[in-house]
Amino acid sequence: MITAWIILLLLVNLAWLATVPFALPGNWLMIITTALFAWWHRDAQIFSVQTLVAVTVLAVIGEVIEFLGGFGGAKGAGARWQGAFGAIFGAVIGGLVGTFVIPLPVLGTLLGACVGAGVGTFLLETAGGRTMRHAFRSGVGAGVGVFIGTTTKCAIGVVIYLTIAVAAFWP
Repeated sequence: MITAWIILLLLVNLAWLATVPFALPGNWLMIITTALFAWWHRDAQIFSVQTLVAVTVLAVIGEVIEFLGGFGGAKGAGARWQGAFGAIFGAVIGGLVGTFVIPLPVLGTLLGACVGAGVGTFLLETAGGRTMRHAFRSGVGAGVGVFIGTTTKCAIGVVIYLTIAVAAFWP
């Protein structure tokens, strides 16, 4: 019977993993679900504390990389801190808009977030007196940074999922 519960856990975690590209906390939901499962079936000792700590550390790394993606991309391209914060807010708004405007699952959200980060940075850089060329370069840096941050967080989510899946069936 425990095998059926493990398979259900992995299916639920797969659904959580699918939410990561939409800027939702799928990695954290996988960890919470797995930790609750481990607590519920603590007598079976399916997941060790070390496994739960390892996937938690991975999730923290993924969050930091995603957060710093747009911010760091904009700063790396020469944006001031206002433009870099424009990347963060622009990515959130762009991701929401892209989800509904671009009818491609996951890709619409990712493209919207990248474009939104670029536009947010561009607008705040030009409002701060930067030249159009400089603001455009900063916006492109922000968009690329968001793309790298989001795809890296998704890749880390896959590693978290696989770690949980292997640990569930490893003796």
